[in-house]
Amino acid sequence: MSLEASESGTLRIAADVGGTFTDIAVFDETTGQIRLGKTLTTPSHLIEGMSTAVSKAGAEFRSARLFLHGTTVAINALLERKGARTALITTRGFRDIYEIGRVNRPEAYNLFFRKHRPLIERALRIEIDERIDATGRVLKDLDEDELEAVAQRLEREKIEAVAILFLHSYRNPDHEIRARDFLVRRLQNVFVTISHELSQEYREFERTSTVAANAYIGPRVQRYLDETNAFLNQAAFPGKFLIVQSTGGLYDAEQAGRECIRMLESGPAAGVIGTRQLCAAIGMKNAIAFDMGGTTAKAGVIFNGTEMTAGHVMVGGYNEGLPIQIPMIDIAEVGTGGGSIARVVAGSAMRVGPESAGAAPGPVCYGNGGTEPTITDANLILGRLTPENFLGGEMRLDAEAAHEAILNKIASPLGLDVIAAADGIVRIAVTQMANVVKRVTTERGLDVRDFAIIAYGGAGPLHATLVARELKIGRLIIPRAPGHFSAYGMLVTDLRHDFVRSLFARLEDAPFDTFDQIFAAMEERGRAQVRSAAPQSVEIIIKHAADMRYIGQEHAVMVDIPGELFAKRDVAGIKRQFDAVHEIRYGYSSRDENAEIVSLRLSVTGIISKPDHAPQSAKGASSDAALIRKSNVEFGVLGGRLIRRSMIVTVSPPVRELTAPPWCRNMHRRRSLPRATGLSLIDSAISISKWTWHERQKAKERGRPRRHRDHPQRLHRRDRGDEDQFDADCVQYDYL
Repeated sequence: MSLEASESGTLRIAADVGGTFTDIAVFDETTGQIRLGKTLTTPSHLIEGMSTAVSKAGAEFRSARLFLHGTTVAINALLERKGARTALITTRGFRDIYEIGRVNRPEAYNLFFRKHRPLIERALRIEIDERIDATGRVLKDLDEDELEAVAQRLEREKIEAVAILFLHSYRNPDHEIRARDFLVRRLQNVFVTISHELSQEYREFERTSTVAANAYIGPRVQRYLDETNAFLNQAAFPGKFLIVQSTGGLYDAEQAGRECIRMLESGPAAGVIGTRQLCAAIGMKNAIAFDMGGTTAKAGVIFNGTEMTAGHVMVGGYNEGLPIQIPMIDIAEVGTGGGSIARVVAGSAMRVGPESAGAAPGPVCYGNGGTEPTITDANLILGRLTPENFLGGEMRLDAEAAHEAILNKIASPLGLDVIAAADGIVRIAVTQMANVVKRVTTERGLDVRDFAIIAYGGAGPLHATLVARELKIGRLIIPRAPGHFSAYGMLVTDLRHDFVRSLFARLEDAPFDTFDQIFAAMEERGRAQVRSAAPQSVEIIIKHAADMRYIGQEHAVMVDIPGELFAKRDVAGIKRQFDAVHEIRYGYSSRDENAEIVSLRLSVTGIISKPDHAPQSAKGASSDAALIRKSNVEFGVLGGRLIRRSMIVTVSPPVRELTAPPWCRNMHRRRSLPRATGLSLIDSAISISKWTWHERQKAKERGRPRRHRDHPQRLHRRDRGDEDQFDADCVQYDYL
């Protein structure tokens, strides 16, 4: 089924299934409209929640030609250690590499420090007497009789998944392929995965960890995808089912069933892609994508108009996490979401997260049987949420139950009143989320103050101003329908396949002919995979990159390198690209030091058509008409004001005035951004600027507000303590 033409439907359905809520964005290619749906996630049967949300959006699967899906199934199985019973088959003498890992000790003086805990116990790490050297030459051939003995043992152990890693298979994968084919024939209903299909880079520990994780989550992800396919068939869905990868690109569900590890961050990655699209629309080069949902908070970075990526990540944190060595968007996350549980721990200290109440039972105020106080309960007590307007008025919150839970579980044990306890919960959460933002900016050599925050997710706008203040970030932007923004990001992403190949070469002696051969093989494979998902012709974009380092260094940095530099054999140009990236990351570079290439990278992107705008019905022709309603709110300790838009509440600092920002056309007439921007969910904007207490007092004495020189068009002003609801498509806050 082509992505570009289909007689069977005109809808594209994007589904983002999170730990607490399921979000749907439906794009009608005929009318250009985007319709939204949201419901609580149904953990016992995730498809049920998707179906309900699609119905709320007024759509049917049988009318769609494309279903785009991002899910937390893979990452949750990994973090919760709820994967399959898995065995590892590896080269003799190397089964302990998975447990030994690296010798670094992040916390040298922590007496309670623990290393990573492998997903596969030592008894199930089986050695095979085979060997290939670092050049790909076979030193000892694979013995299939030995494989038969291994297969019998796996049957006795009732193994559900097998990971195969042989030394230097990234140079010569023959033994891995033969072992896989043998075990697939020999074992029934066992998930078998091999390392070189996931990573063709050196570093055996990281490759072992990656293939082990893929095997561990494989059966669970496959079952989920099979159930989803069965549901789509039952719903008479005639189109193509695609999954969002951790790179933000799309790949087909069949490949996702084999290479499950590539969908670890599928939902969050789509949000970063949506942020990139927003930045392109408003002419912003640098922004932080801040996504806070019901279970976690995530942060990614748009730098110079492009999402920052990483060659590997540590799932579960740097100290105790497991390395996953695949290309992905550089996203950091923490277990701080709206449903994160607050507890009093030893030493009369308060801890928030990472445990979450999820969708069932959910926060206490949901009234579904939850008993542990959460961040959502704290926000309700502080007046940052109103009981009757949660989820667009579909769910009424129980403020009394939230008050009782915080009183009994937090306030009384700590000797605080309920407001102070709730305030403490929110402040701890904000600090944790600010640290996540630092991990993708400050720890990457970037000054966080040079970035704007684009906040989305159900709880993102509610907390973003506090995070921005904590980090001294001067601009915050809230897109329209931020609770559905990750689902929207799926509508504007493309087919994408990334390839990496380790090859050590000094730059001054670079074997460019060999580079050309490697790049050509990668490109051929990528084009074939794109065409398999999109049989009709689509525009294909090729991007080159390399992992580079100075001679003598251990760790490399990823450098985007224009393909023409390789074609022209421009050693000096490649070196300049590397020096610039090294300067940003580490604060220094050396034009005189020799550099070397460690790995070559290539991405193949198949561009699919995207929504170019999202028509929205105007409530009126003036800024006064855009104000839907206002009411007094008790803010408790934190202060500020509420801006309510659709299903989402934003808390802003005390403000001076609402203005039309420079990048928005005349708000008074409700004109839209240029349609050529390709941005669907944004067509106008308002801005809020900081008004300090001192300035406010002076303005009251003068009897009029001060104007802001940069934003001359004043739209509306209310004093502290108001809750304002606007029919505006994007909110910009300039308050530092």
